[in-house]
Amino acid sequence: MIPRPATAEPGGAPPWTPRRGIALEAVLDAFGRAGRPLADGPPPAPAGSRRPAPAPIVAAPSAVLVALFEEDGETRVVLTRRSAQLRTHRGQVSFPGGRLEPGEDAVAAAVREAHEEVALDPAAVHPVGYLARAFAFSSGAPITPVVATLAVRPVLSPNPAEVDRAFDASLADLAAAFSEEWWSEPGLPRFPMYFFSVEGETIWGATARMLVDLLTTVLAEKAPGR
Repeated sequence: MIPRPATAEPGGAPPWTPRRGIALEAVLDAFGRAGRPLADGPPPAPAGSRRPAPAPIVAAPSAVLVALFEEDGETRVVLTRRSAQLRTHRGQVSFPGGRLEPGEDAVAAAVREAHEEVALDPAAVHPVGYLARAFAFSSGAPITPVVATLAVRPVLSPNPAEVDRAFDASLADLAAAFSEEWWSEPGLPRFPMYFFSVEGETIWGATARMLVDLLTTVLAEKAPGR
């Protein structure tokens, strides 16, 4: 369920022009130009990337895997729909990922969680960089998105305890499926919320903000809602 307030207002158009033929090589070139290599660590969250006065951080930091592969000339990204039986974020679309274990860095956590959630072979994952840190809408906990490439379409097997569905979507379809709303809460200034409707799913929250960062890096120079 999306907790859309009654005061929600339509937002603007995306800062990119949707197009087909977004090859993986072009994505990697864009990341190189943006300076997102693993050696530099994840960039900080951009200003305005979370709602004002977020809840205190009560959850441990987590990492997610933004796994990209190319098929028929289009870059595609792996996504999951979280199990409806989970305690938090149940039924929401997300990247594979979870909390960092003691002594674990973001890359190791993202790869481990992807293996646990959808049986993605760690040997097939080639980490290449980061997206900017995001924050969970409810808790404010930090999330590090690790971008990686896969040589071929992965064979995924969702763990039913954690994942109801594993699927993928092309960056081209995501770019064309973007919408924005402006939300507000009592006593706070309004803030942008992003949505993508693809593959029969609605993506919103932190995952949508990470997708906006990815698409902005690849296709545009300025993020929406700024």
